[in-house]
Amino acid sequence: MTDAQAAPLSSNDRVMRSVWIAAIAGVIALVLVALTAVAIGAVRISLADVMRALGGVGEPSVLAIVRDLRLPRVLLAGCVGAGLAVSGGALQGTLRNPLAEPYLLGVSGGAAVGAVLLMGLGISSASLLTFGAFAGAAVATILVTAIARVVGGSGDTRLLLMAGVVVGAFANAAILVALADAPPERLRGALWWMMGSASDATWPSVGRASIAVGVLGALLLWWARDLDVLVLGDEPAAALGVNVDSASRRMFLVASWLAAATVAAAGLIGFVGLVVPNLARALGAHRHRPMMLLSAIYGALLLIAADLLARTLRAPAELPLGAVTALIGVPFFLMRLRKLAT
Repeated sequence: MTDAQAAPLSSNDRVMRSVWIAAIAGVIALVLVALTAVAIGAVRISLADVMRALGGVGEPSVLAIVRDLRLPRVLLAGCVGAGLAVSGGALQGTLRNPLAEPYLLGVSGGAAVGAVLLMGLGISSASLLTFGAFAGAAVATILVTAIARVVGGSGDTRLLLMAGVVVGAFANAAILVALADAPPERLRGALWWMMGSASDATWPSVGRASIAVGVLGALLLWWARDLDVLVLGDEPAAALGVNVDSASRRMFLVASWLAAATVAAAGLIGFVGLVVPNLARALGAHRHRPMMLLSAIYGALLLIAADLLARTLRAPAELPLGAVTALIGVPFFLMRLRKLAT
């Protein structure tokens, strides 16, 4: 045995090895849960038949269920979960607060308002609803930062979180007002946005969500090194050549757009962006790029599993996907809040 072989692993090497192990385990679990989600439903299909159907072989009814109904739903849930987790990780790094996430900051609520208002006008075009969600998220972002600045400075992350809660409550009120006299068919569609669901997944919606999450997520990963510097504080970051205001504003804006893309795809789903980045850090991913990559894997895993529970726990009825994630996220938020308070 050479000296190099005998030398113990450094602390950094051990951390990276644990991150790689967590990533590999996450990918394996993601594939298994995704296949299980495709197999389980009102009509149960064996995993062998699922694999054959994915290859285009099998009975026409099985092919239709697997390739036209369940597979798009599973892929959309995975894409939305990955996007929410990456968005939450970027917002937590930007605000230097482990409790930050799109839902709590009012960004997701603003996106839902934008989409619901267009639906109230009778607009059903997917591209226009997506535009409405992005516009609503942009307005919510401006409101949150403006409120925090007026109250005491947008650099105080506690004020940003409180402003986000206020904007989120206002967004919910705006949605209720918009739905007050809506006809039943529009009311049902708007409630879909408020509660979150992947039930209307189609291949075009999967394509749109994949492009948005892929492009915006890639931008956040590209700028992840700036987040590693920002966590050192404003003065050290400036001394290392990072324009603190510009970098923070850029990350906050793109993370908000990413959250808006998930709302446009599957409605209002909270707490994924809170739980998953904290889990990724607990698994050893402390730098932002590996943390966001690990978050994408486990965010997809969490939302596919949550969607599976939503449609099987009380079958044939479906639970709202946003309610399932809230049942997981609210206790986690309270535990994290208690830990930070002590």
